[in-house]
Amino acid sequence: MGKKNKSNIESNKQSVQPTNLRPSGIGGQAVLEGIMMRNKNKYAVGVRKPDSEIEVQVFEYKGLANANKFVKLPFIRGIFNFIDSLVLGIKSLTFSAEFYDEEVQEEEKLGDKAAKKVFKEKAEAVMIGATVVFSIFLSVAVFVVLPYLISSFISKLLKIDSETFVSVVEGILRILIFVLYIWLISLMKDIKRTYMYHGAEHKCINCIEHGLELNVKNVQVSSKHHKRCGTSFMLFVVFISVVCFILISIILPENMNVLSRVGIRILMVPVVAGISYEILRLAGRKDNLFIKIISSPGLLMQRLTTAEPDDSMIEVAIAAVEAVFDWRAYLAGEEVGSGCIFSDDSCEPEESSKKESKNDKVDEQIEEELKEEVKEEKESFEKEFDSELEEDKELDEFVQDFLEDSNE
Repeated sequence: MGKKNKSNIESNKQSVQPTNLRPSGIGGQAVLEGIMMRNKNKYAVGVRKPDSEIEVQVFEYKGLANANKFVKLPFIRGIFNFIDSLVLGIKSLTFSAEFYDEEVQEEEKLGDKAAKKVFKEKAEAVMIGATVVFSIFLSVAVFVVLPYLISSFISKLLKIDSETFVSVVEGILRILIFVLYIWLISLMKDIKRTYMYHGAEHKCINCIEHGLELNVKNVQVSSKHHKRCGTSFMLFVVFISVVCFILISIILPENMNVLSRVGIRILMVPVVAGISYEILRLAGRKDNLFIKIISSPGLLMQRLTTAEPDDSMIEVAIAAVEAVFDWRAYLAGEEVGSGCIFSDDSCEPEESSKKESKNDKVDEQIEEELKEEVKEEKESFEKEFDSELEEDKELDEFVQDFLEDSNE
């Protein structure tokens, strides 16, 4: 997109005044030449095929976050929602990749055949599970273990025998590694297009949540940044882990060995993820000064992970949204989304929403009672009016007869 188009978009954004700021509950992610959008137990993957046609397919996915009441508890639900998002992401990426690179597809078919021979009908689930486990393992190794080992080496090199010092350096390194990782992958050509689709996803959600009709023009002038983005979640995880690990270093005895400290950090990962999820959830529902402050680093990071999409990408995003979400009903005030981060339906509506719903029901009941009273009064009036009309008619007939008799 040229500089002229970008400047036009930025100027148009200033003229768009938000009229509706309630969460839609939908979410998604960018895939290969497309977008996945999820609402409650359904998700749609829209892909721009090599022949320029848009392919959209809708799937059902209940996930771990809806298994029972325990996984819906605060600080617990974030762990399972994160796993669900990984599983859905891999499923969606696999689907979108099927439309591109026939050679890769043939290799995948050979791998699928081998997996089916071993695991039979559970082959796909096993392969996705293995990919999720490997992804988590790699993330923990790079963003948790590696910073600690480097900071421990620096501590010994400088002859500073302090675990608090190690934790502070570790936190700084973790932030630097994360930012460097995001920046490096943003330089890849294929990733740049993925980031453009990522921007289209955010723009669609912002368009709807600001009360605008979902069309290319309105989506194009909407913001490509969103507070419920997975980038913000990962950044929350990084910052909260820094705080948690510094506190742990103060509490734990100084004579613990390296292996034990690494083990404790790995065990703390689910705790950090749970806390991060609740903060992201809060950020998606509230809009005060505190929320703006804690959301600003994530929104700033989205300058790297999102880019302005072209109209063809927005068309794919709109098709994916409309496959699982009735935005017209949403704009009319109906509850059609899950109202949750990562688009699961495991969250309860906000208390204020519940109260508003109860008040609406009471108002409707009172309105119906009033309508019934008015109807009864109207019927009573009509009966009285008919009765009086009949009496007047009889009186007229009597007077007419009397006059005729008088004339005779």
